Amino acid sequence: MIAYTTIGTSDLDKACAFYDALLSEIGCKQLFGMDRIKFYGKSTNEPMLAICIPYNEEAHNCGNGNMIAIPVDGIEMITKLHAKAIELGATDEGAPGERIPGMFTGAYVRDLDGNKLCFMEMKLG
Repeated sequence: MIAYTTIGTSDLDKACAFYDALLSEIGCKQLFGMDRIKFYGKSTNEPMLAICIPYNEEAHNCGNGNMIAIPVDGIEMITKLHAKAIELGATDEGAPGERIPGMFTGAYVRDLDGNKLCFMEMKLG
């Protein structure tokens, strides 16, 4: 259902360094881009995350309630990504742990521009 999601940045080079290092931990890389936008993922046939300088060239801002959830396998990878993000300069928004018993485990950070990310695993059924 989702081809890609876009989040804004005020410094594309800094954001690329952050996401290059962070997303490589789950086998993702920068797939393509142009001067103001870069797309990350495992392939162009799967959902991607794009980071960009806003098209209107106005300051980027984070929406209240907006968040990107990145699915991974297990608490170990959730914990690893949370720690890696913090190491790269992100701020903690919620330590790794179970949120909905038996169903949802996650950890939360804000990237260098304040965009909220969740590293998560959901077990349904």
